Amino acid sequence: MSKTVRLGVIGLGSVSEKYVPHIRILNMEGNNCEIIIASDLRPGHAERARGWGIPAFTTDYREVLNHPDVDVILILTGMQTHGKLTREALLTGKHVLVEKPMSMDLADAAELLALSKTSKGHFVCAPHVTLSETYQDMWRHIQSGDIGRPLTARGLYGWAGPDWDPFFYEPGGGPMYDLGVYNVTTLTGLLGPAKRVLAMTGIAIPERMVNNQKITVQTDDNFQLLLDFGNQCFAVVTTGFTMQRYDVSGIEIYGTEGTINMKGEDWDPYGYKLWRNKDGFWQDHEIRKKWRWTDGVRDLIQAIHEGRKPVNSPEHAYHVLEIMSKSMESGRLGQALPIVSTFTPPRFDKDSGRTAPHLDHAPE
Repeated sequence: MSKTVRLGVIGLGSVSEKYVPHIRILNMEGNNCEIIIASDLRPGHAERARGWGIPAFTTDYREVLNHPDVDVILILTGMQTHGKLTREALLTGKHVLVEKPMSMDLADAAELLALSKTSKGHFVCAPHVTLSETYQDMWRHIQSGDIGRPLTARGLYGWAGPDWDPFFYEPGGGPMYDLGVYNVTTLTGLLGPAKRVLAMTGIAIPERMVNNQKITVQTDDNFQLLLDFGNQCFAVVTTGFTMQRYDVSGIEIYGTEGTINMKGEDWDPYGYKLWRNKDGFWQDHEIRKKWRWTDGVRDLIQAIHEGRKPVNSPEHAYHVLEIMSKSMESGRLGQALPIVSTFTPPRFDKDSGRTAPHLDHAPE
């Protein structure tokens, strides 16, 4: 039997409510993993840790970083703290999983990426959308030519906006880093690295009610992104704290010979619809097995057990962060900006019965 992977969690807020139960399920399924320590700045969260059966709790995150028995550090705190905590975690040489984004600052993220290359442990960044069965089936249809050459794509994810934390409406917050990150990750995974971004952004609702108090919105809450993937392939991402409801596909890819549309959101998909011109009808593929958006922790734990790299690379997360950062800049300047970074998207071929490690992307 393989060694138990021991995890330490930093941050026991709402995100941990999804990760911690998932880790317990993974252990019951035979993945040999357990959380041995957790930290949160709020002392009252010690009760939450006890309720989850976590044996140790601390208000000092450094006790998690320095715990001699911790193999994996999970960073589940607020977005504004990710960069600092990720840097310290990588310096320990342990495996690190950080919720999105890895940092709010592109230059800081570049340093984290460089640091990860010298760290002994794996570095995994959310979101984990490429791990869903729906995404991987869509990837295989696109790669096999079922829709021909992709020409146009669309991603959409938004809602009316949070009412519990003013950070979402302060500089460094906003829907792009909180919501748009999913669509940008999915589209770049399916279509490859983007070359340019052009964005229209703005503050659509200048005042909000948060915690029953009126606040002034200080960062853009409404986004339209246009992504250029080269070879006359373009995609648009619509995101914002400006949508009450919608009833459309989360991801749509249009090619020369067909169309493939995701059913549901890319963070919570349940299948896809495929149109091929040669068939002349829609194929409706429903996937009933529930996929958890915390699935990156499963892949990381299994990668440790199997002695392989995780499916998703930090280079992909950095590429997505560059797109998001430059979308903010593009909105201010009113012009398209080049995307400098690149990455190798993961492959999901079925020939070996396992996830193949990478997709070679040759520059134009």
